[in-house]
Amino acid sequence: MSDTPPRDSLLPNCREIHRLTMEGMDRPLSWIERVRMRGHLAICDACTHFSAQMRLMRAAMSRLGLDDEPPKDNP
Repeated sequence: MSDTPPRDSLLPNCREIHRLTMEGMDRPLSWIERVRMRGHLAICDACTHFSAQMRLMRAAMSRLGLDDEPPKDNP
């Protein structure tokens, strides 16, 4: 038997939380994704720190003005 919980279980594993953390930066999470994520973060310090670090990095990059596209060359 696998040591990972079924995909439809209420509390996801750390790998799924990392995926949801990254996806949540690019799109709104569904209510069930948010509930599952909050439940996991309530019991997992490592994922709580990972989530906080990702938010901090996103905020820092935004303050630096880094865009997804490089600047266009002026002729």
